Amino acid sequence: MPPRSVAVIGASSDRRKYGNKAVRAYQAHGWQVLPVNPNEPTVEGLPTHAHLADIPAPVDTVTMYVGPAVGLTLLPEIAAAKPREVWFNPGTTNPEVRAEIARLGLPAVFACSIVALGSSPREFPDA
Repeated sequence: MPPRSVAVIGASSDRRKYGNKAVRAYQAHGWQVLPVNPNEPTVEGLPTHAHLADIPAPVDTVTMYVGPAVGLTLLPEIAAAKPREVWFNPGTTNPEVRAEIARLGLPAVFACSIVALGSSPREFPDA
């Protein structure tokens, strides 16, 4: 059985950011990690995708590491991808985003995806 796939929206090459720590956490847990960031060519040695729609295969999980204003614009694309679950990490939502999540019927989880893996962001050093 192939590893589960996760699109990390807001993946970053800055090791201090949670979008980077999530990439490393999912890698450490054996997932196929698909970084999404239109401004970075690679993250942790993985090629990035400018948009979720650029990923050629279905994605099991999406985890969000962007602010509410950016996230709101991405929700229709996420809904079109039909992931099994979408993780909205702390700081990624506001009432408008939550209303749109409900309207689109997204399979939303409001929690830290790194912690849900059984890890802590502190396990992934900034350097």
